[in-house]
Amino acid sequence: MKDNVVLQMKGISKSFPGVRALQKVDFSLNKGEIHALMGENGAGKSTLIKVLTGVYSKDEGTIEIAGKGEVSIHSPQDAQNLGISTVYQEITLCPNLTVAENMFIGRTQGAFTNWKIMNIEADKLLKKLDIPASATMQLSSCSIAVQQMVAIARAIDMDCKVLILDEPTSSLDDQEVQKLFGLMRDLKQMGVGIIFVTHFLDQVYEVCDKITVLRDGKLVGEYEIKDLPRVQLVAKMLGKEMDDLSDIKGEHKAYEGKNAGEIVFEAKDLQSNAGIKPFDFFIKKGEINGFTGLLGSGRSECVRAIFGADTILGGTVKMHGKKVNIKRPLDAMKNGIAYLPEDRKLDGIVGDLSVRENIILALQVLNGFFKPFSRAKADEFAQEYIKKLNIKTASADTPVKSLSGGNQQKVILARWLLMHPDYLILDEPTRGIDVGTKVDIQKLVLQLAEEGMSVTFISSETDEMLRTCSRLVVMRDRKVVGELLGNDLTQNKIMSTIAGDGDSEIKQEADLKAI
Repeated sequence: MKDNVVLQMKGISKSFPGVRALQKVDFSLNKGEIHALMGENGAGKSTLIKVLTGVYSKDEGTIEIAGKGEVSIHSPQDAQNLGISTVYQEITLCPNLTVAENMFIGRTQGAFTNWKIMNIEADKLLKKLDIPASATMQLSSCSIAVQQMVAIARAIDMDCKVLILDEPTSSLDDQEVQKLFGLMRDLKQMGVGIIFVTHFLDQVYEVCDKITVLRDGKLVGEYEIKDLPRVQLVAKMLGKEMDDLSDIKGEHKAYEGKNAGEIVFEAKDLQSNAGIKPFDFFIKKGEINGFTGLLGSGRSECVRAIFGADTILGGTVKMHGKKVNIKRPLDAMKNGIAYLPEDRKLDGIVGDLSVRENIILALQVLNGFFKPFSRAKADEFAQEYIKKLNIKTASADTPVKSLSGGNQQKVILARWLLMHPDYLILDEPTRGIDVGTKVDIQKLVLQLAEEGMSVTFISSETDEMLRTCSRLVVMRDRKVVGELLGNDLTQNKIMSTIAGDGDSEIKQEADLKAI
């Protein structure tokens, strides 16, 4: 190994029944380097990380660590002892304990813990890393960003040589991302090698030195940031040249079929226990509209009220002009409303069930569990949507939890499309998934609208909303503050509507990325 190389993986292969997840992949990391690991969902990123951290055993290949030579990693503890630490998107700390307790958990001597020394040492490290927290604070009182930083501080304090950050920014707002980047740059100066796994291209080009691209379990290449323009990165991830995403909407034709212009769903003074102010809302047949606003503005709470996922406190609802009573999700489903939730892991997939069982779940609920579909019929349904949505899975029997995030999202989408709903609600359907799957989902949404389905689309990415929606409902402080369509569908207009009259243009620009 060269003097500045801290990690070298050579010829790494890993197979699962029916799937070659990694095929002779090479990866190297230098000291004091931030190295992005990029690829579509299912490209092999997670598998490579799990081989490195001892979650999976490799079938072939070698792993070398600076100062250790070739090593064998059979468990996460082995990885930790070698100076390899991982901070995941879902924070794995204990919110009921203090910051210091979380930093030293598992390394203290029970009743013999010297709390004073532990708190002093924790405060020293927090100060060194410029983390805005104190040792005695309860972790639950810290923001998500600070909790991420505490997890990183814990990893660094355990003599970390290689730090793996797996989608650490997915739940952070723009200011919190900048704080995290500041910490990453400080660690870089300290000589820590950082593997950064993310789907946010802007963040990669802001903070990373190198990029390694995987596709279909194979190494595409390793590149210096300065040598790989974004368009080329996307092309390498997809394995094909990709048209500018802004052209997607140009392919869309408005629905002109039967009952065009009919109001499919309408709500008046709808209110739930989630704290949103009473709001009015409607959607026409074949229309794609959306809710937009800053993080926490009430976008998700509005669609959860429409679907009856939160307790309804008041308001009236009509489907196709007739008043209906929607108090729970089953009521919404019976009235032709489907809802893909924001958090696929918490509210979407049933991890231990197969792809087939997850796809037929909603239709089986409507049909009644005492009238189960035959295995042949369930297989027919599953195969139809595996093919239609290009879901990458070894078989319909594969547990859905073993699929990549993007393919899990497609399984949930298949579940609702199998219902053939009149009205489909998609809350952050492209969050945390690769560029290629994003394009697939956006094009599918436009196609569904062309065929007459009404779709409400929510995304934190303003560009994505502008590409897909013909009308936007603007939220601020859990209240509807405007509606935009036609020539008003621009980023500037969205910002000014969210900010209100008293906000400066400078603040509007600062808030744009959080929309």
